[in-house]
Amino acid sequence: MIVADNLRKSFGAKRAVDGISFTVQPGKVTGFLGPNGAGKSTTMRMIVGLDRPTSGTVTVNGASYARSRSPLTEVGVLLDAKAVHTGRSARNHLLAMAATHGIPKTRVNEVIEITGLASVAGKRAGGFSLGMGQRLGIAAALLGDPHTLVLDEPVNGLDPEGVMWVRNFVRHAAAHGKTVLLSSHLMSEMSMTADHIIVLGRGRVLADAPVDTLVEQWTGTTVRVRSPRAAELGDALVGPDVTVTSLAPDLLDVVGAAAASIGDLAAARGIALHELTPASGTLEDAYLRLTGDAVEYRTTDYIAQENS
Repeated sequence: MIVADNLRKSFGAKRAVDGISFTVQPGKVTGFLGPNGAGKSTTMRMIVGLDRPTSGTVTVNGASYARSRSPLTEVGVLLDAKAVHTGRSARNHLLAMAATHGIPKTRVNEVIEITGLASVAGKRAGGFSLGMGQRLGIAAALLGDPHTLVLDEPVNGLDPEGVMWVRNFVRHAAAHGKTVLLSSHLMSEMSMTADHIIVLGRGRVLADAPVDTLVEQWTGTTVRVRSPRAAELGDALVGPDVTVTSLAPDLLDVVGAAAASIGDLAAARGIALHELTPASGTLEDAYLRLTGDAVEYRTTDYIAQENS
């Protein structure tokens, strides 16, 4: 379990993390989301003692990570896959790490096989592609068979097979009671991997909830309605809590009314329905609404500028 309590971190006048509190529970994959500059990486660095909090505390399994007598067996960390001696082979890099904790060579061989590095284990890490570097970073995180995993963008650069492997691996680890904190900018992948989501924005917690709850709270359900009398039905549906958007003469999007109630109303008025399709929002929709005012580095709309 990871517990952050009123955690703050400032770099000069810049407050990167501003009094955040959260708990990462074992047995779940917890997604850690936020725009660039939100404080995610700084928080992860504080969890594993690479940055010292300005105030507040963060503990792993009830104690400060810095006080752990066997860090590799407590927390598996991937923060920067490039943090490796480029002249060493993948195998020698892992053997050097294993030697610091008395981890047997057989475990090095195991993680090489697990992460798909067997064919390149004897090659220098400096020549690895981004994807292979990520696999080596994940192998290092798994070396001590830790109880807790802290993984920052672990699927960055991986091919589809590698992405699927990471997804299945972290879900398997959580199912066996391990604590998993996972950051990513790939919303579609996070929606398939995470059970719980923590969203940061400008150094503060914007949301801390199960995935389904977060999506429901921040997107709602849109019902697509097609009818030859769409305008009449739309007028009948509009109310204080119902929004109706006309997409075409025979097509509506309705927010705030359940599909069943729309169907009942149409039936009561003798209005034929050709389509009645509820569609829940996505994690990406919820994330964009949550962080709309918390984006520090905002791009411009190039297409709009080109067309103006």
